[in-house]
Amino acid sequence: MPKSRLEAFSDGVIAIIITIMVLELRAPHESSIEALRPLLPSLCSYILSFVYLGIYWNNHHHMLHATRRVRGAVLWANLHLLFWLSLFPFVTDWMGENHLARIPTTAYGCILMMASVAYLILQRTIISDQGGGSLLARAVGADVKGKLSPLLYAAAICLAFFWPPISATIFVAVALIWLVPDRRIERILDAVAEDK
Repeated sequence: MPKSRLEAFSDGVIAIIITIMVLELRAPHESSIEALRPLLPSLCSYILSFVYLGIYWNNHHHMLHATRRVRGAVLWANLHLLFWLSLFPFVTDWMGENHLARIPTTAYGCILMMASVAYLILQRTIISDQGGGSLLARAVGADVKGKLSPLLYAAAICLAFFWPPISATIFVAVALIWLVPDRRIERILDAVAEDK
């Protein structure tokens, strides 16, 4: 089955998720700069989640670029990822509205961790379908960043019960690790293009 429908559907879902998130931001009723101060936690939560969704969209695009075809298992693994991403607006709003309170910050970390695990499952499902010598398998290799992220999220979840700002710092750190698109896939694709 061609991958174009999967790409288009995923792009659409991610665009809708971002739209829902921005609709949760409420403009102040006053016109002064001071009126924005109470909105800063919500705005910071939105920016962080927007960056995360951008990272997922970008890496998802690269991963599918290195994929030849999709089968049923890949479709379900992709839906699994989209499910966790679809919860971003809820936890983003909850954490922002409650100024990094313990439970909302923990929930935010849980959704980040589950999304990262779902991404790894999708990646492994594609590699399993296409074989260990596939472009994607060669590109991701040991995938240290992919395996490290859920561990950092787990640490952030535990720390959220004691000091949520440290958890938020870990969330930002993981986003910074992934901010640059996965160049491993680009290098493999460029090498294949040069060989042709």
